[in-house]
Amino acid sequence: MNETANGGALVLEAVRILRSGIPLIEVEATVEPGTVLTVMGESGIGKSTLLSYLAGFLPPGFSGAGRVLVGETDVTRLPAHSRRMGLLFQDDLLFPHMSVIENLMFAVPQDVARGARRKRAEDALADVALEGMGARDPATLSGGQRARVALMRVLLSEPRVLLLDEPFSKLDMALREQIRSLVFAKARERRLPALLVTHDERDAEAAGGPVITLTRSGKEDGDLQD
Repeated sequence: MNETANGGALVLEAVRILRSGIPLIEVEATVEPGTVLTVMGESGIGKSTLLSYLAGFLPPGFSGAGRVLVGETDVTRLPAHSRRMGLLFQDDLLFPHMSVIENLMFAVPQDVARGARRKRAEDALADVALEGMGARDPATLSGGQRARVALMRVLLSEPRVLLLDEPFSKLDMALREQIRSLVFAKARERRLPALLVTHDERDAEAAGGPVITLTRSGKEDGDLQD
């Protein structure tokens, strides 16, 4: 499988999220390649909305300000498809009408020849010990297998940044530890800056990077070394 090229750090310069014109949160941070920044805070404070702003698709009623850079590239005004932000959600979101291998091939850039796309998808399955499962219906996979396929589908899209929207929250404890270790290992291996939002302090501990705790004042609380 091709390694994702290091695209440089993710930099948030005075990023602010507003709801109906009222400031909600403000974040300033630099996430180095291979590092996971964890953003914590109570439900409804704006953690997932922050990810939406970075990815380029804020929901109605919200607006954003500040700059988002990936390496030397200012992506703030780029359309979502040009930002190359890889999103991993709570749900795996695998396409039910596609086989496992088709789900993976769909993520590979379309300028790659079909045979090469299939080879990358097969290599991705082998990379997470799922050889021979390409023809399976995603519905027949276990929760852990689906989580691994979802991760590899994101990586096959060749992102420059990983955005992790509580991707472990629906997994049982044993599986949660296994999948988060895999996700963080892949981020380090590919030198991708990653931003994780979570309620769980154990996720932050496992990520091993800086932590920001958002408060209702709209500001980040504490320093980046927690």
